[in-house]
This record gives sequence, C-alpha cells and structure tokens, in this order.
Amino acid sequence: MNTDLDLGLDRVIRAPRAAVWAAWTDPARLEKWWLPAPAHCKVDRLEPRPGGAFVTRMSEDGTAFVPHLNACFLAADDLERIVFTNAIDGEWRPAAPAPVLMTATITLRDHPDGTDYRVVVRHADPDARALHEKLGFAEGWGAVTGQLAALAEEL
Repeated sequence: MNTDLDLGLDRVIRAPRAAVWAAWTDPARLEKWWLPAPAHCKVDRLEPRPGGAFVTRMSEDGTAFVPHLNACFLAADDLERIVFTNAIDGEWRPAAPAPVLMTATITLRDHPDGTDYRVVVRHADPDARALHEKLGFAEGWGAVTGQLAALAEEL
C-alpha cells in the first residue's frame, strides 16, 4: 500500500471466507450492508467477474433512490479477491465520478478466527486521497465493513 495514494482498512470477520464472499456477490445480501445505515441500497447490476458491472442506487428514506455507484469489476477471484473501479462505468465507458476516482481491492484470507478482510482503495494522486479521507473514508468504509461482518457472521 502506498500511504501517499492509498487508504486502507483491515478487520477480522468471524465468519468463513465463503460467507464474506457471498455477502459481496449476492445482490440481495449486498443490499443489506453496502451503504452505511440508515441509508438503503438497491443493486441494479452486480456481475462479479472481470468486466462485469457494479451499479447501485441509494436512498435516505427507502423510497426515492438516486445513483450511488457505477463501476466495473476488474477482478473477481473466487473466495480471494475483488477489484473494482469507478474510472470505468458498468457499460465500459470512461467515467469521471464525483467526488473521487478510485480503484478498490478487497482481499479475503483465512484467519484462525474466520476471515482476514482487507480493503485498499487506490487514488490517482495525493489530493484525491486526501479528499476521500476528508469525506469520511474511515467512517464510511468502517461502517459498511461492520455491517458486512454482522451479516456474514449470521450466515
């Protein structure tokens, strides 16, 4: 991880990798944890394979949904790694997403207590990294990782 360009998060999730993977790759499960509560998520497209779309919408009240993420998977290595970017949208068009351009890598490894879960979010330059950090990367990704853990630990 390049500390000038990247932000990261590590957590041990007390569930097997298969449960964490399922929470990432099943649209119904992803909707339960992908946005910090109390926001609601709708998955429009979830195609966890290289070139597959990752498109979600969000709502504060559960009724009016607006675009949230329009991204493209770069890698999806079964039970091990997911990589996506919002630099390319779900239709493979170049994108200029607001507020920050990023590529996220999620890795899953066995841990004696379950799954070693690691997120690395890469940015093009230090200013983009700083903006993402200022916008609440730690709080937002921390919250959804907690929600992911709770869901995976139930499975």
